[in-house]
Parts: sequence; structure tokens; C-alpha cells
Amino acid sequence: METTHRIVTGDSRSLSRVETDSVELVVTSPPYPMIEMWDGVFSDLDPEIADLLEAGKGKAAFSRMHEKLAKVWNEVRRVLVDGGIACINIGDATRNIDGSFRVFQNRSRIVNAFTDLGFEPLPEILWRKPVNSGAKFMGSGMLPPNAYVTLEHEYVLVFRNGKDSRSFEPGSERRYNSAYFWEERNQWFSDVWTEIKGELQALEQRDLRERSAAYPFEIPYRLISMYSVYGDTVLDPFWGTGTTSIAAMVAGRNSVGYELDESFVELFEERVADVPEYSRTVIKQRLADHEAFVEERLAEGGDFKYQADNYDFPVITKQEKPLQFYSVSDIQEIDGGYRASHEPVEDTDIQITEPKQGGETASRSDL
Repeated sequence: METTHRIVTGDSRSLSRVETDSVELVVTSPPYPMIEMWDGVFSDLDPEIADLLEAGKGKAAFSRMHEKLAKVWNEVRRVLVDGGIACINIGDATRNIDGSFRVFQNRSRIVNAFTDLGFEPLPEILWRKPVNSGAKFMGSGMLPPNAYVTLEHEYVLVFRNGKDSRSFEPGSERRYNSAYFWEERNQWFSDVWTEIKGELQALEQRDLRERSAAYPFEIPYRLISMYSVYGDTVLDPFWGTGTTSIAAMVAGRNSVGYELDESFVELFEERVADVPEYSRTVIKQRLADHEAFVEERLAEGGDFKYQADNYDFPVITKQEKPLQFYSVSDIQEIDGGYRASHEPVEDTDIQITEPKQGGETASRSDL
């Protein structure tokens, strides 16, 4: 299996390099309106935003920023297939402007923008960010009533393009091979993700990450695994450090990224070399987690009705039986991006081991 990953240096308010109805999934984290680190980006797009901020007109600046994002969402509507999914990672903003402290509700504005375009809102996901500062409150400190809650979470807003879900031919091989484990489904499809800790973020971000909307690898990887199948195309119109493309490579999907700052594209060239090993690490972790689940369930007296078709381990449901993992074996640079080669992870590549004493699971052999 091969996948392609295109990177376009340009303004995503016009996705001219992406054909209509050619994308199955959008996963992105845009600049957050009214977060100060993004003031310059929005002001470059519209100088009047800088004037409004300088004049202390926060509400007007906030609206102008979302007008810029709305142009991108309109393009997302054009390029997504019917039934395609858009996942938007966003956080609300708090800011003291013109002598008044308030919340700027980015989540609400984006929900309204997508519903106005005809998207169907689906249940959203809330995930909690790690907060390093010990001072987790704002306002009057320990004195009521004028302290403010600290925002420590972000949203993944999920929208479907149109009323109907995507359809597949009966028994679609690429769909059934893309299945996830039963226990993954229970964890991933919860509306609150509290366990995102970034253990899989092995690739260096460097200083450029401070100017990106980079999020933990696990977030786009989960979303791609949840809402697309092998061979689909994933678009990130706010590409940044390329985390979505890395996740698409590891997940066996094609990708397209739009990025204004060419320096991020140069950084990505350094990251790509690590993807084959990284993909094996991610697959090893998923397999190790399933092994631990099997051992725990059996120890508790549970059973399994099905055996995986491609692997020597049991699974809970019939839908999991055809599950097939693919690791990245090679990546080649091509005009405008990269081509990744994927090879199936065979059963002989997996060493199922007995649990160690004390309940720990023995590690698997390298893939």
C-alpha cells in the first residue's frame, strides 16, 4: 500500500490545489482568535484587526478574526465528500482588553459557522491540557467573589458534511481492515479524554512549535483512526508543524496540508525520516495495550467469542476479526510532498508473551 502526502505553501482561504469532493476527513487546529500569540497572524490577514485591538475593541476584533476563519470553513465545505467529517480542535480565549476581563467563545462561533454552512454537528470531545503554572487562578486570588476559573481544556468539534453518513460497498475490505479494537472504541468515543499525555510525541518540535497550533500526536491519530479508512485523504488547512500529516502517514491515509510559513515545511523534512520507526512504535503500543486487555479480561473470568483473522489473538466482536495493521516501510520525497510505502504487519512480527510476575506485561519484539 502507498499513500501520498502533499504540502502546499499558501493561504487556506482558497484551497485551489484541492479538488472539490476529494477529501474524506479534515483534522485541524486553527489559530485561536483573541489568543495574543495569534494577533500578528490575524493582523497580517486584515490590518484593521490590529487597529481594533489597539483601540481596545475586543468584540469587533474577535468577529473580524472569525470572518477570516469562515472563509476557510467555506472551502472545507467544498472539498469534503458528502458524509465526510471535519474535526476542529479549538479552545476558548480569556483576555483583559479595554479594562474588562472576559471569555471569547471560539467554540460557539465555529459551531455556528459550520451549521450555517449546512454541516451536521456531531457529539464533540473535550480534552484537558496539562497546565504547568502553579498559579491556576485569575482575578482576586483567594478572595471571593472576583476570581476566575482557569481554562484547562480544549474542544474537538466534530461535523458531518450533510445529513447522511458515508456509504461503502458491502464487506468493504479497506473499511473492515481499518477496524479498531473494542476497548479502543470504548476509550476513543468517550466525550471526555483525560488520558492524553503525549507519550507518543517522540518527534522534536523545536522553537517553531511556539508559533504553531501543535497538539499531541495522539489527538489527530485517534481522529483519523475513528473517522476515516485506509486510503482516505485527510486535509489540514492549518498545517503548522505537520502533526496531522505524520498521523496520516502512521495511520495509512493520504494527506494534504496548507501552511503559510515555509519554515514549518523545512522543519517537516527533518521529521519525516523518523516516521517508519515511529509508526512501528505506535503499532507496538496498540498491540501491547490489546494484549494487556486480553490478559486482564481472562484473569477476571471473561471470554472472547472471536479470533482475529490476521493475528493470533482473540477479539471481542466480529467486526474486529479482519483488522490489519500496516507500518511505514519507506518514505520518498516527491514533487510537492512525500510518498509513503506501507507493509502489512504480519502475525510472525508479533511476539505474544506471557505476563510477568507482579501483573506486568512483557514487552513485544520489535516490529
